[in-house]
Amino acid sequence: MRPHPSILWRRLDLEGHDACLLCEADDGWKLRGHALFVHDGKPCSLAYEADCDSGWRTRSARVDGFLGAETLHFEIERLADGGWTLNGAGQAEVAGLIDVDLGFTPATNLLAIRRFDLGVGMSTPAPAAYLGFPELRLMRLEQSYRRLDDTRYGYDAPMFGYNAILEVSPAGFVLDYPGLWRSAARLE
Repeated sequence: MRPHPSILWRRLDLEGHDACLLCEADDGWKLRGHALFVHDGKPCSLAYEADCDSGWRTRSARVDGFLGAETLHFEIERLADGGWTLNGAGQAEVAGLIDVDLGFTPATNLLAIRRFDLGVGMSTPAPAAYLGFPELRLMRLEQSYRRLDDTRYGYDAPMFGYNAILEVSPAGFVLDYPGLWRSAARLE
């Protein structure tokens, strides 16, 4: 059996790390990870999982952990009709979207990168159901990807004024997320 791809990132804008494992499931894919970082001087620990079908369409995501003394638990589900729920409550702002983007980790960029499977020179809008941090609510994130070559993508997220070139591994993990994250170790 071949090993599952995994990665460890070092956070660049704050003290912290994130480790993630990509697993093939019977009927799709799972990302499992754990982000540890400092936020507003408080320790933060967020274990996460994103579950996708075989076409890389998000089915659900879960986040468990703490920020300072506050316990956090979030269940995200994409429904068959295209709706989304967060801890069971409907999320109209993100209805019809396909990808989840967990705002505290670079792991979920892999989902759109794998799902779109862009050829060199191709680009696409890739709006996502974005779990913001630290507010931890779902909102629509307009973003786009443009494949520059075998390992680099132009990425744009206007809501944050962020536009950069992302270096990406063969498995789809972002290796260099300028100003935010950089790979410290990986297995593919």
